[in-house]
Amino acid sequence: MMDTVKELRTLQRIILPEAVQTDVIPLYVDSGDATGIQLPTRLDGEASKTLAQATARQEKQAEHLVQRSSSAPDVLGRHSTHLAAGTTVSFGTYFNAFPASYWRRWTNLKAVTLELETQGEGMVIVYKSNARGVIQRVDAKVLSGQEKNSFELPLAPFGDGGWYWFDLIATQDDLTLLEAAWKGDITPRLGSAGGKATVQITTMNKVDYCIDNIRSLGQNLDALESVQEILIVDQGTDKVQDHPDFEEVVAPLAGKFRIINQANLGGSGGFARGMYESVNNGSDYVMLLDDDVVVEPESILRLITFADYCKNPTIVGGHMFDMYDRSVLHAFGEVVNPWRTFYDKPQDDMSLGHNLAFSNLRNTHWMHRRVDVDYNGWWMCLIPTEVIKKIGLSLPLFLKWDDAEYGLRAKAAGIPTVSFPGAGLWHVSWQDKDDSVGWQAYFHERNRLITALIHSPFEKGGAVLRESLFLDVKHALSMQYYTEEGRLMAIEDLLSGPEHLHPSLSERLPVIRGKVKDFQDAQLKSDVDSYPQPKTKKPPFKGRRNFASPGYQKLIPWTISTVGRQLFKPVDELAQKHPQIQLSYSENRWWTVSKFDSLLVTNAEGTGVFWYKRDPKKLRENLLRAAKLHSKLFNDWSNLRQQYREAAAEVASYEAWQKTFEKHTESVLTR
Repeated sequence: MMDTVKELRTLQRIILPEAVQTDVIPLYVDSGDATGIQLPTRLDGEASKTLAQATARQEKQAEHLVQRSSSAPDVLGRHSTHLAAGTTVSFGTYFNAFPASYWRRWTNLKAVTLELETQGEGMVIVYKSNARGVIQRVDAKVLSGQEKNSFELPLAPFGDGGWYWFDLIATQDDLTLLEAAWKGDITPRLGSAGGKATVQITTMNKVDYCIDNIRSLGQNLDALESVQEILIVDQGTDKVQDHPDFEEVVAPLAGKFRIINQANLGGSGGFARGMYESVNNGSDYVMLLDDDVVVEPESILRLITFADYCKNPTIVGGHMFDMYDRSVLHAFGEVVNPWRTFYDKPQDDMSLGHNLAFSNLRNTHWMHRRVDVDYNGWWMCLIPTEVIKKIGLSLPLFLKWDDAEYGLRAKAAGIPTVSFPGAGLWHVSWQDKDDSVGWQAYFHERNRLITALIHSPFEKGGAVLRESLFLDVKHALSMQYYTEEGRLMAIEDLLSGPEHLHPSLSERLPVIRGKVKDFQDAQLKSDVDSYPQPKTKKPPFKGRRNFASPGYQKLIPWTISTVGRQLFKPVDELAQKHPQIQLSYSENRWWTVSKFDSLLVTNAEGTGVFWYKRDPKKLRENLLRAAKLHSKLFNDWSNLRQQYREAAAEVASYEAWQKTFEKHTESVLTR
């Protein structure tokens, strides 16, 4: 009796960057040294202390990684690379290592097969890691001439974390990797053909980004095989379809491309439209994408493939890299702290803004643990339409917290979210913008509180009200009166009940932005010389720029003293006509700003300068209003929680959104 040969299906292909993308090579191939964390045979005593010491040694070694690196290989194409004799290249990288622990946890895959085709003289060495980041050699093979090799690798040891990867060594002659892939022998949950996704981009006057991403998708036909439709929800005044390159870039997508022009309903209105349309067109998934991103097209295929193999319907998201420092990983996974209802990291030792060019995957121990998350940012997130039919669409939050709330809602319904390594894009990092001030502060405050009302397991939302009041005090002391106006409006609207949510999508932003003219601190000027020159009778704080935080122990008495000074001390006469100092954005901290009567502050993007002026009357009004609103919110919390929880399903329903879309759809363009 003959053995049945199992069909192997490609799970993840080895990919290389385009020739001009030299700044992202460390995400694809690694020519540097890496030994992983070196631990003693036994972990006696404090294991965490031993691990910390090993990590410190490793990080010190990583400082010299760039100097020790050999030259990068010659990239021959998206799937092939050439090594000169005497060089070594590792594919233990973000985009090419195999995230074994994720496949072990979320799918029924029992083993993965590495297949590679090479030409030349050399060696292939297969490695794996465990959850602690310890690297272990698995297998090796001498290579000669043109040949194909495969390695069957079990997934059983990867319960808590770990990856597979391979290194290539060119020995006495050159060596070329023709192609390689990680393969599996099980059938996808949705059947042999796999699922189809609507790839949806919500945009607001980011036309060039959209055109570039449409062009990139049109040039990657492999990714398009799993795409049902590419849908642009255009909510701007500068239309994607009016770009001079539009017809050229959409030509390869004939029959798979559509634009819906609608009024500005914010990110949640755009993403909800993508969810709505994916259900209507029969897609198995919707992939939500931000507009101001650069996508690695293979990531689309990987997210769909992984979702196909998940045991149950699962939300699968990609990671975000820094648009302007492209080897920097912004976050590896995020959770919502239930006590504070605030963004958080799954582990304390994870680094935000980790540069893989300086400390590669093999050298970064925390990247080897599997990270379980509460949600994935909607810069790149794949949602099964089964999930949408079960729990509804996004809440109409306009922007901020819509992705976190949806992840928590899905989790409560037994639907997991996976932030999947090896699938990512590049986006402007949060460090290059500050959306906690200005008009967006309204949505931050309201939507965070709504999320707490619906999902917090604690009475009164844990610490959320205390922190909200503290933020109001902070903004008021920082002379950010426009920001504070938006935050207080947010609480007033929240107290009015969930009925305001759908109408507010189109109505609230014009009101908030219309108030800009009433606030000095909201006036941004691009040229600092447009303001009077800073003057003061004597240099503040003896001329030193050491603006240290008061610290937690002194915070309460310091705040009381500062509030008293701002409330009752007259504003310096000279400061009413001239700023006392100019601060950089990095110096713009509330404990520093609150020391002055008048100052210039650079915005986060570095594109302009604000002039903040102390106004004791406005401060008194804001603090009194904030205290009254938080007192009412505290007293009404239980009633409001019931209202928002009972209304959530209806507000997020297909039918409710359908009515909103019917009111605000302007036109539909199909190609």
